[in-house]
Amino acid sequence: MKSKKSIIQSAVSTLELEAAAILNVAKNINGDFEKVVSTILQCNGRVIVTGIGKSAIIAQKIVATFNSTGTPAIFMHAADAIHGDLGMIQTNDVIICLSKSGNTPEIKVLIPLLKVAGNVLVGMVGENNSFLAQQSNLVLDTSVEKEACPHNLAPTTSTTAQLAMGDALAICLLECREFNEADFAKYHPGGSLGKKLYLKAGDLALANEKPSIKLSASVKEVLIEISKNRLGAVAVVDEENRVLGIITDGDIRRMLENNTDIAHLKAENIMGRSPKSVQYDELAVDALDMIKKNNITQLLVLKQNTYFGIIHLHDLLNEGIV
Repeated sequence: MKSKKSIIQSAVSTLELEAAAILNVAKNINGDFEKVVSTILQCNGRVIVTGIGKSAIIAQKIVATFNSTGTPAIFMHAADAIHGDLGMIQTNDVIICLSKSGNTPEIKVLIPLLKVAGNVLVGMVGENNSFLAQQSNLVLDTSVEKEACPHNLAPTTSTTAQLAMGDALAICLLECREFNEADFAKYHPGGSLGKKLYLKAGDLALANEKPSIKLSASVKEVLIEISKNRLGAVAVVDEENRVLGIITDGDIRRMLENNTDIAHLKAENIMGRSPKSVQYDELAVDALDMIKKNNITQLLVLKQNTYFGIIHLHDLLNEGIV
């Protein structure tokens, strides 16, 4: 059993080796890399990414990153390709093949088949003299000195280099396409990342009740309205539904602390006159920033100059915005 110190040293050594490998890969970025980016941008098809073994797993991640950042991509397992999956390749597709050695039997069988239709073949390979490198139209060099594995066998440093190269491609393509936050939201509508980019304050307010009272409302009416709607606050509005103030649970507690006789008090006597608010079409994440900045739990939502509703910190928590 390794000592605590040797376990930590092993982990640090692995990370240092992989970090060094990524820096070395950065030195290999050359004209072929630029041509790969240009070729993908100009193609009318998709990017088919293939590989076998651990490289196939990295290929799947690259595909996922491409698709989420505006570059249509499909994963094709190198072993399955020769058993029917070659049919997914269309005339205008660009193919990226991942392999550390570039000489595995499956890759040697696959490469001639990939070149039949004349698609551009990009080899992401760790051996520049390999079969894959020699047969590819363009080469992305992901060679590494050694694996992090002490036996230099388990793909570790090499797959890290492939992953980093894939990320470099995806980000270059993203920037060239001027892929922005709105585009990102279209591809991530279900997750918290997407919600931060598209969910509006008004969307949350619509799901809540819309508590409101007039200036002349009694304390009893205020309490009933706050309790009935369970948002911990009520908006004070005029006849045109314009916001005049807000009364929160905290305002009620302060009123009770400072007054022995509350029968004569009205909403206008206890309301806050400068309530924090957002427009209904502002992003929910911006509403959250305002809630945090002002150390409050409720926020009024306005549509132009009129009262639209209330959102509570819990609404944002429930949506995973926080």
